[in-house]
Amino acid sequence: MSPAAILASIFAAMLIGAMSPGPSFVVVSRIAISRSRLDGLCAALGMGIGGVIFSALALAGLTALLTQFSWLYLVLKIAGGAYLVYIAYRIWQGATEPLEVTGVAEGRSSLRRSFSTALLTQLSNPKTIVVYASIFAAFLPKSVPLAVVVGLPIGIFAIETGWYTVVALAFSARGPRQAYLAAKAWIDRAAGVVMGGLGLRLIYAGVTLR
Repeated sequence: MSPAAILASIFAAMLIGAMSPGPSFVVVSRIAISRSRLDGLCAALGMGIGGVIFSALALAGLTALLTQFSWLYLVLKIAGGAYLVYIAYRIWQGATEPLEVTGVAEGRSSLRRSFSTALLTQLSNPKTIVVYASIFAAFLPKSVPLAVVVGLPIGIFAIETGWYTVVALAFSARGPRQAYLAAKAWIDRAAGVVMGGLGLRLIYAGVTLR
């Protein structure tokens, strides 16, 4: 299989994975709809950087390390789940707080916060690196061509950032904003429940890991 064919197969699988609803989708959509379009784009960038980190770790063989030391995978699962629960608590806590949305970023601190929240959310789920590694293992040959090693992080960044840019642009539009402001408390509580449920599920999976 040629390097181009290898990359195309991996990128197709990764695109499907990126588009699957999960914590990352919840975080980016909420940032875009409650802060600003630019904040949403910074969050999308955070997701892209997280994808690059995961692809690099998968190529470096971290999955083999996690398989060999099961306790490390357990710790990562519990820590990642705890972070998602924390985010859920913050969302729920602010559900009843009034919010004035202007569509303009508040400043560099707001953009940094949006970027870091998205990046940490992306990195908080150790299952993601297992997905990356599984896809890589399925399509990569034993001897990985240099073109593939170089092209993978670039393509992963484009896929993750591109998809979440679409999410950010869609949810920062006027219609979704107005709908959010009209039902902010209920939407935030629903988002908090979803995020908390995902976090608790990750913690449970870690505790029951054999």
